[in-house]
Amino acid sequence: MHLWDPPFCGDLDMVIQRDGTWVHEGKPIRRQAMVALFASVLKKEADDFYLVTPVEKVRIQVEDCPFLVTEMDVSKSNSQQQLTFHTNVGELVVANANHPLRVTEHGENQEPHPVLLVRNGLEGLISRAVFYRLVELAESARVGGQDRVGVYSAGEFFPLESV
Repeated sequence: MHLWDPPFCGDLDMVIQRDGTWVHEGKPIRRQAMVALFASVLKKEADDFYLVTPVEKVRIQVEDCPFLVTEMDVSKSNSQQQLTFHTNVGELVVANANHPLRVTEHGENQEPHPVLLVRNGLEGLISRAVFYRLVELAESARVGGQDRVGVYSAGEFFPLESV
């Protein structure tokens, strides 16, 4: 799908809200199967988001991140921690070098804005409950000559604070 490059056909009245709700023409899409189908053809180009088929491409709006990370599993393999995240559209993503976790600051109050790269430039906003679980797992590590607080997953260290 990431190689499809059909002609742009215009804007669609669809918004992915910050809380992960998909809204079409002002009404939430309630069928999870439909949301998952739309999510499977979602593509990001520069700062715009598109639903893409082999023959057309339509732009949609995204308030924050297109996905919401709703759950997290913690496992150990050979004494190495692995964090597996669940998105609101049913995708499972292991935080690793290809799917990094990062925290920036967001909004007027400079609140933590934790996100996970899900696929092809598309990120998932980590829910507050999942972020609290990450904070519970946090440990200190020396990164780039600085002491940082973060978590390990699949052999990678991910700071939980913005720089």
